[in-house]
Amino acid sequence: MEAVAAVFLFAAALLSAVEGSPVTLTLERAFPSNHGVELSHLRARDSLRHRRMLQSTNYVVDFPVKGIFDPSQVGLYYTKVKMGTPPREFYVQIDTGSDVLWVSCGSCNGCPQTSGLQIQLNYFDPRSSSTSSLISCSDRRCRNGVQSSDASCSGQNNQCIYTFQYGDGSGTSGYYVSDLMHFASIFEGTLTTNSSASVVFGCSIQQTGDLTKSDRAVDGIFGFGQQGMSVISQLSSQGIAPRVFSHCLKGDNSGGGVLVLGEIVEPNIVYTPLVPSQPHYNLYLQSISVNGQFLQIDPAVFSTSSNRGTIVDSGTTLSYLAEEAYTTFVNAITAAIPQSVRSVLSRGNQCYLITTSSNVDIFPQVSLNFAGGASLVLRPLDYLIQQNYIGEGSVWCVGFQKIPGQSVTILGDLVLKDKIFVYDVAGQRIGWTNYDCSLPVNVSASAGRGRSEFVDAGELGGSTSLCDGPYTLIRTLLLALFMHITLIL
Repeated sequence: MEAVAAVFLFAAALLSAVEGSPVTLTLERAFPSNHGVELSHLRARDSLRHRRMLQSTNYVVDFPVKGIFDPSQVGLYYTKVKMGTPPREFYVQIDTGSDVLWVSCGSCNGCPQTSGLQIQLNYFDPRSSSTSSLISCSDRRCRNGVQSSDASCSGQNNQCIYTFQYGDGSGTSGYYVSDLMHFASIFEGTLTTNSSASVVFGCSIQQTGDLTKSDRAVDGIFGFGQQGMSVISQLSSQGIAPRVFSHCLKGDNSGGGVLVLGEIVEPNIVYTPLVPSQPHYNLYLQSISVNGQFLQIDPAVFSTSSNRGTIVDSGTTLSYLAEEAYTTFVNAITAAIPQSVRSVLSRGNQCYLITTSSNVDIFPQVSLNFAGGASLVLRPLDYLIQQNYIGEGSVWCVGFQKIPGQSVTILGDLVLKDKIFVYDVAGQRIGWTNYDCSLPVNVSASAGRGRSEFVDAGELGGSTSLCDGPYTLIRTLLLALFMHITLIL
């Protein structure tokens, strides 16, 4: 025991030197020394300790990404989540335009049975999970959901329920449950672990519209909005993950990409502020330029109000432009193309016939200009979609659409692909830069403030071991030393 005490004093002195200030430690036994202690008691104590550590530190959470933006193939990006005990896997669409995570549940009316995406559809059953519980109307989380219109209450059984209607006319309804979500994470930038946390999510028992179709069916929708019911907000309030997430969606035929709860760090990222007090990720779009020439569009067209504004939405396949700006935008593109390109209409869409010897690089560069001087530069592939081949040429159509009678601009996957997008909810800003999403990315859990731990998100599934300098190494060794001595005692 004298040797153990000496090691304690040495470790305390070393820790004091590292921190740069004197430390006085008073040591007491956690368990009496006159009898043995069951290992189960030690594990239980360690488990409580680990939970406290988990609650006090943010770390990066990684989700796999599948799918592709091309509407002729998949037309959406989706990820896989593991829910319940024992864990079950569910494929859910990545949607920054809504808040709530929900999955199909047993006895669902209208839920598809098979999927054209070649994935196995699953149903969540709260009765089959030992960690599942229903959310009542009196639950604080339900009351928060009622305030943001993400939840309502059933007077008959005091159960927290929801009904969502999406922009394409589809809808879902069901009830809320609480259960464990299991995910891959990196803590302190040094260790890949499998972690879990309790989250509230929707159990869908009714689906309508396109959600009932099997061609692109998934198990549910993963809402990445900023309201209180979103998983982002829930994990942040528990201190598990930062209130920032990032994605990089691949635009080639292989699809996929990167989705992390954390901030992708890249020197070329530009940021623009979010419009405050909005349910969606609204931005201040100020102007549009084609080949460097500003279009004559009244800036009021892009102002944010109850029925207008510019929204970033990964759940939208194409992109949409406010009706008052649409014709000016299309005419500017048409005027900038060479005379060798033939302008045609296809099902009401503005399209162009180009020869096989040409490529889309002959089309102009478009710039969406936002508050703070941030511009989203669009290559032709970011606003054009290839439709078909005709003889010796190919038909390309403007992927931007308009919603009749609507002054809403929606930036969907057509624009978001092949770029890093950072949603800094804590800092109320969004950033982006062009990027090859098949390459690794550096991720910080600190959202641009304080000391950051960087990880290679492209290798989260492997045995990543990155550190941020000698201090982290010494602190980690000391922590291991103290834990080892505690176990001896």
